Amino acid sequence: MLYIIQTALELGFLYALVAMALFLSYRILDIADLTTDGCFVLGAAVSVTMAVAGHPFLAVPAAMIAGMAAGFVTAFLQTRLGVPSILAGIVTNMGLYTINLMVMGWSANVSLLKTETIFTLFESTGIGGSWHEAILAGFITILMAVLLILFLKTRLGLSIRATGDNLDMVRASSINPAFTITVGLCISNALTALSGAMVGQYQNAADINGGTGIVVIGLACLIIGETVLGRRTLIKGAIATIVGSIIYRLIYAIVLYTKIMPVQGLRLITAIIVALAIAFPTIKNWVLFQKRKAFARKGGN
Repeated sequence: MLYIIQTALELGFLYALVAMALFLSYRILDIADLTTDGCFVLGAAVSVTMAVAGHPFLAVPAAMIAGMAAGFVTAFLQTRLGVPSILAGIVTNMGLYTINLMVMGWSANVSLLKTETIFTLFESTGIGGSWHEAILAGFITILMAVLLILFLKTRLGLSIRATGDNLDMVRASSINPAFTITVGLCISNALTALSGAMVGQYQNAADINGGTGIVVIGLACLIIGETVLGRRTLIKGAIATIVGSIIYRLIYAIVLYTKIMPVQGLRLITAIIVALAIAFPTIKNWVLFQKRKAFARKGGN
């Protein structure tokens, strides 16, 4: 059981960055950014490739810069060329498939066996013992959450939040929405690429199909966290991304451990968890409505 908790914490912290990215793009900017899948693989590809070259630390900021570039392309298509946000993300995501293959030397996967990573280097310090991966992942994720909250409270951050709330009001206030959307999507995709970079070095590999379904999983983690904590404040929303990701990974790990479903059926389990997480608010409202209706009938009788 302790191993399950440890693994869930490690993966929960690592994938929480994707939920955090969706919190910014989907909740704050109100944009359905489908660049996530390809950007996640881009971060892993850049990180693993640079780690193989002997630069595991530089690989992380390099991956974030690559993610920002992907976010800029999506924002440019949307704000300058008039492409709808969903189609802009799809177009960028399609282009990233080839870019990712180029980064990985036209190979479908790259391995990090017998290569130093940020996790092995951190382990050599002796901090945390067997929990060193969870500690490092947690530190980076919590740091990013704090930085994101502080950024969204700045003048530019408030402009980005206002853009998602009321685009017409932002234009009337002499704020350029194209700029705020571009900045928001660049930061969002930088967080996604950071998640991919960390996961790539954690798993010692990068795979061209490693980002399939990441956007749906990240959205499920976000909704699970918001269901547990709510999203009335900015701080609660950011914390919800981490809590939701850990809860999702706990459920996933328990299913694996108990062998309720064979490994081949894990995608079905993932689909069920995602569907229930997304539908939970509707189910909750329906249950409350039925209780009120039953109470009203009882009172009437």
